Amino acid sequence: MTIASAGEPVRPRADPQTARADHAVFVQGNELEGNSIHVFRRDADGKLTAAGRYATGGKGGDQVDAPTDSLASQGSLVYDDRSGLLMAVNAGSGTVTSFQVHGQRLTHRRVVKSGGDFPSSIAVSGGVAYVMNAGGAGSVQGFRITDNGLKPLPGSHRSLGLGNEKVPLFSSSPGQIAFTPDGRALVVTTKSANTIEVFPIGRHGLPTRKAVVNPSAGEVPFAITFDRAGRMLVAEAAKSTVSTYTVRSDGRLKLIQRPLANGQNTLCWLERAGDFFYGGNTGNSTVTGYRMDRYGRLALTNGRGVATPPSAKSQGVIDLAVTKDEKFLYVQNATSGTVDGFRISSDGSLTKVTTATGLPAFADSGMEGITAV
Repeated sequence: MTIASAGEPVRPRADPQTARADHAVFVQGNELEGNSIHVFRRDADGKLTAAGRYATGGKGGDQVDAPTDSLASQGSLVYDDRSGLLMAVNAGSGTVTSFQVHGQRLTHRRVVKSGGDFPSSIAVSGGVAYVMNAGGAGSVQGFRITDNGLKPLPGSHRSLGLGNEKVPLFSSSPGQIAFTPDGRALVVTTKSANTIEVFPIGRHGLPTRKAVVNPSAGEVPFAITFDRAGRMLVAEAAKSTVSTYTVRSDGRLKLIQRPLANGQNTLCWLERAGDFFYGGNTGNSTVTGYRMDRYGRLALTNGRGVATPPSAKSQGVIDLAVTKDEKFLYVQNATSGTVDGFRISSDGSLTKVTTATGLPAFADSGMEGITAV
């Protein structure tokens, strides 16, 4: 695939009705020498075809002692349907890149400083994006989403008070930043501190000066997602469990369901598809399926805790992405350098429909970050 710089001269932004992703899967290569976005066209049956590769203008990163996932986070590559922007972290250079998306084509590359060391996760709500910086003390930094990319939001920077080096140890870095569905709170998981920290959002999109620090119900909280009713699910890596909470307006959490174990090894990533949820277990390269009932009770879709068995080309399961229509799930396999695509059935079972190969496999670093439309 050819590499396009996407660094074109500034032009008026395209009509919002045309600047949109369409039947695409975007994969962040996280290459140390120069980060890039690998673009795939998705057909009606879920099959992926390579459609280009675009340099982000920044460098990928690799956390200290990372076993298979160089960024050790969820949400490092985010597509915002409202603005038509694709946003990627450049962990190795402390920057964030945004592109305008036209179908499967990326244009109008813009690169900004992330406001800290080793950016590893992005959250979007309305016209605001927040970046989580995992290095050093750790921090969150807000940005306005504009016609010319991301612009720093004055007064939005908040420290997480961590004690990491500029390149953090993977087990002590924060796992994800996420907005609650109503946009009224910003949530950060901290792995070794075993906390879930909530910043209520006030006027002008600014967080409270200090986070409300909540103890995690399970050990090593990592990924965050939400159900249809706005309840928060957190994947916990130590014992491969998921806990469910309500996020109160004052930033405190109310535990709804205690940690539910899946019987697998090192659950780190968790994404929703309707009433189903899928978790990536990197320790044994499996994907677990969950189902939420109308009362907010979470259960495994089958007794084995495995929605689909791994293959020789499916090793080192890390990040996941669900298409907007919730018909397909795409899974990054770090060790084998592949992405598997699955059709989601009405009972939550998965049927493999495609495998994309030739992506950066984990070594000194490796791909991490995926989003699908």
